[in-house]
Amino acid sequence: MTGRRRTSSSPTRPREPGSVRRAATPRVRTALLSAGALVACASIAVACGVVPGTTGEAGGDPVTVMTWAPENTTSTNKPGMPAMASAYARWVNAHGGLHGRKLDVLTCNEHNDYVGAAKCARLAVKENVVAVVGSYSQYASSFLSPLESAGIPYIGGYGLTDDEFKSVLSYPVNGGQPALLAGLGEELGKSCGPVALVRPDTVAGDQLPLLLNSGLKAGKHTTAEDVRAADDANSFDDQAQQALRRTTSNPLKKGCVVPALDDRTGTFMDSFRRLSGDYPAVRTASVLGSVDQSVVDASGGSSGPYEGAYVTGWYPEATDARWAPMKQVIREEAFGDNRIDPADVGVQTTWIAYTVLKKVIDSLGGGEVTARTIHSALDNGLKVDTGGLTPTLSWRLQDLTAVVGFPRLVNSDVTFQVVRDGQLLAAHKGFVNVSKTLGETTNG
Repeated sequence: MTGRRRTSSSPTRPREPGSVRRAATPRVRTALLSAGALVACASIAVACGVVPGTTGEAGGDPVTVMTWAPENTTSTNKPGMPAMASAYARWVNAHGGLHGRKLDVLTCNEHNDYVGAAKCARLAVKENVVAVVGSYSQYASSFLSPLESAGIPYIGGYGLTDDEFKSVLSYPVNGGQPALLAGLGEELGKSCGPVALVRPDTVAGDQLPLLLNSGLKAGKHTTAEDVRAADDANSFDDQAQQALRRTTSNPLKKGCVVPALDDRTGTFMDSFRRLSGDYPAVRTASVLGSVDQSVVDASGGSSGPYEGAYVTGWYPEATDARWAPMKQVIREEAFGDNRIDPADVGVQTTWIAYTVLKKVIDSLGGGEVTARTIHSALDNGLKVDTGGLTPTLSWRLQDLTAVVGFPRLVNSDVTFQVVRDGQLLAAHKGFVNVSKTLGETTNG
């Protein structure tokens, strides 16, 4: 089922399509807790669905937005993104709101399918949200049309599809999958023998070989072998064998295996570890979102297959001091909520997207806050400082990177990280811009 929800003060339970979870006011929340909800949920707090609402300090008309992502599916799941959005709403409302206005966040499970994404978008229109913020879906062709018809901005999507970099109502905060794969290809082209890309056999996955190969080409390397896997696969033995066979064909240079399977990457690595002993050693590499610190830890840390691996990201490593404000919000409003991992790039993207939203609302002062005024502010030169987590963001025509095929791209910077002694650390200082490589991809 696909439904929407606002942060709620009732225990989580299966919901019918179209059900809403709303942020409880302090008065309502107190009544619920006194009726026994506190006893039922005291030991697990937010995880059981008790989500504090606003303090009532914020005034003016509420600002209603939506955040969506897939949850409880057999393939990719990003529960941390709507959970981060809800935590941000509680935090900002406890500190006076957005320029004095209460922030009301709806969350929607898009179920990682075309129909679910469209339902979430239609629900956003029905609820008259002023923006969709910090969301994840690979079905942009399904959700963008309803948003565009209603004039609703899409701020800080995950960047899975080309369409997110084409719609005039899309405001990406990172370079999406295009930048990650192009950057990773540049890095691997310098040092790898044969390269194999293991990726989902989906429409979004079909773009990945082209992007990785653009980076490999920039490094004077041959193209990667394309190894496809079902999006909801539970075993990857066949794919692991294919990748190992193809990357061990050159005895003079160690090959590289690149799993880009999002949260199925850990399952692939189980197969890879079992089978890799029968082949010469190869290196592994991936992109953040498919690999993070928790994945490295689960695979054996310093003794696991990721030791020495390069991982491309959009943002600084999770231990960087620039993430301190986000971590403080998580400590204050989502302590114990294991859906929210501060090292998860989905959570990080949601944080940055809400940073943009706050800057927009502040720029409007006490004026009208609608989808139209937000769209206008973003198009007319608003600059957003994200505290060094990205370059300063701005979406004026002159700020767009002019990469053919990605006209809405404003941030083509990536970071390179490497696993050393089981820890993801910065491999290079600062950001690396891959706009030239992306331009060669689309022009070539």
